[in-house]
Amino acid sequence: MAVYSMTGYASAQSAAVPTPTQANLATPNQQSLGLEVRSVNSRFLDLVVRLPEDLRQHESALRELLTRRLKRGKVELRVSLERGTSSRLPEPSSAGLARLLDMQARVQDALPSARSLSVAEVFELLGNQEPAQAQGIADLNDLASRVIDDLMDARAKEGERLVHMLLGHLAQLRALATQAAPLVPRLVEQQRARFLERWREAMALGSQTAGANAPEAAHDRALTEATAFAIRIDVAEELTRLGSHLDEVERLLDKGGEVGKRLDFMIQEMQREANTLGSKSAMIELTRISVDMKVLIEQMREQVQNLE
Repeated sequence: MAVYSMTGYASAQSAAVPTPTQANLATPNQQSLGLEVRSVNSRFLDLVVRLPEDLRQHESALRELLTRRLKRGKVELRVSLERGTSSRLPEPSSAGLARLLDMQARVQDALPSARSLSVAEVFELLGNQEPAQAQGIADLNDLASRVIDDLMDARAKEGERLVHMLLGHLAQLRALATQAAPLVPRLVEQQRARFLERWREAMALGSQTAGANAPEAAHDRALTEATAFAIRIDVAEELTRLGSHLDEVERLLDKGGEVGKRLDFMIQEMQREANTLGSKSAMIELTRISVDMKVLIEQMREQVQNLE
């Protein structure tokens, strides 16, 4: 299953078709639909549908269409309706003229001072008498479905690019964890040798003093300090958990689908392990590895926030 980004753009234009009021004329007015949809990342699905007044009745159907296909993201669908004009004036229908004449008569009966309609006003009223309907223009739902298909393709391509980038970061994190694993035993061994040296010095000092228990006390203290130090710098558990988190992220990317929120949670867990690794660091090499890990994880977090 594909992994989708929440970032994408698509647009489409319908062919010009006759307006409903002029569909049977030899030289009709024409209108065409333009649709464009763009999306960016968001925690939830946030839809904005912008329609001309003539198409306002289609808003709920368009929202339902978007909701079926999209799960997350701030999505804006914009519809434009362009009307063209022919070089010749269309011939008004008899029924339309009769309706206007009847309406004018009723208005003038109520308002005797009202003037009669001009020829230009008659043409304007007849041209705008009936709002554009779905059957009189290119099928709005079909055009919207095509635009959303293109948007999904764009989001899938962007998602594929992000997955490739995330997998590259996972490989780098695994390499850093592999570098960190042998550093801790080496550090413990170095510290153990240092403690033993301090114990030998204490033994030599104790042989010159009257206190017979001094060397034994120094030995016990050296062992206690060595044990406490080894426990404090032991990051094997953090590295093990980090490895399991990396495995889970890779599994989610391979699975695909709506993985953005779960990946965001896994990134937080990885960041926690990298921070603990840095706080326990007693070597410059381990500190560098921790910093490199946190940089990579932060880069992953930025990309994961774009995934659906």
